Amino acid sequence: MKAFLNIVLGGIVGGAFVFALFWWLLPVDRWEAEQAAMASAAKVQQKVSKDWVTPNDERPLSFAEAAHKATPVVVHIRAEESAERAEARRRNRRGFTFEEFFGGGLSPFYRREGSGSGVIFSNDGYIVTNYHVVEFADIVEITLSDGRKFRADKIGAAPDADIAVLKIEASDLPTIEWADSEQAEVGDWVLAIGNPFDYLTSTVTAGIISAKGRDLEIAVDRGKQKFTNFIQTDAAVNPGNSGGALVDADGKLLGINSAIATPTGVYAGYSFAIPVEAVRTIVEEILTRATNGSLGFEVTALDRILADELQLSTDEGILILNTEAGSAAQYAGLRPFDIITAVDGRTVSTIEQLEELLSESKVGQIFELTVIRKQKEFKVPIRLKQ
Repeated sequence: MKAFLNIVLGGIVGGAFVFALFWWLLPVDRWEAEQAAMASAAKVQQKVSKDWVTPNDERPLSFAEAAHKATPVVVHIRAEESAERAEARRRNRRGFTFEEFFGGGLSPFYRREGSGSGVIFSNDGYIVTNYHVVEFADIVEITLSDGRKFRADKIGAAPDADIAVLKIEASDLPTIEWADSEQAEVGDWVLAIGNPFDYLTSTVTAGIISAKGRDLEIAVDRGKQKFTNFIQTDAAVNPGNSGGALVDADGKLLGINSAIATPTGVYAGYSFAIPVEAVRTIVEEILTRATNGSLGFEVTALDRILADELQLSTDEGILILNTEAGSAAQYAGLRPFDIITAVDGRTVSTIEQLEELLSESKVGQIFELTVIRKQKEFKVPIRLKQ
């Protein structure tokens, strides 16, 4: 019995020793593991904080400051064709509608209208937008972000680049700093600011630059036209955003929103902007031409479809759409639907050729236009006015 008790007692003492040793060693290992895990988590949190928290505070990354800078320079544009111009189009078209033929009178011809956005680029009222926003209009109304409304004049346009410049009589307007679009990279954050669907004014959407140097063939009123070097983004852009601002995360202007890729007519994932470097060059050219002499008419390039529709004798040349009151064109006797085929004997068939010939013109300079009217060709001397 004594021997048995000694064995039992020895087992208890040995077990207690092993248990005490195990209990003493385990917390050390567990404490070291917990400390290593906590250190790793701290490093991860530090990286997340560095990448996603602004350097000035503890809040998550926000585009509020960029939107605050850029939104005041984006305007809403209402573009409309006057009743007089619509009537002139009606009178110069061929044939009658069923309503006109059987109704015993002439029905009103529809007036084209639309809306879009623009960007103020000088504090004295110059605004850049897309040409397609105001192409058809002779009545243009600008609404600023603060609600003020102005009637705008069309200063000039570059149709092949889809850029137009407008002017309102105002001063001390907000402006925006222009970024270097060449330095922007795929993956950079961007904001699109505009007036989608006409009524959602001063709307800001965010995305990233998806691609650069994108070339597109876009349907326009005069057919399909190729545009080059777009900035592609996934910021939401819809009808009404055209002419609005694409800005970087610092609120600087990166481009002018101009088009969307869509099978439905509304945003489907990708939008496209003209880079600000191209916009700057085109705007400077337009303003330079505006300080030179002016012919005072609005024109469009002829093509076979338009010539057939108007039953014209030729599909080559520049078609006069209207002449301004008191302009050089009006004084020279030019009329809507006259066709200009040459300037000083040099053939012109595109607006770019006409602009190039007139690019160095000055007030008072005289040109000789070759004009076709009702299938008869004649020469018209014209003196440029301010």
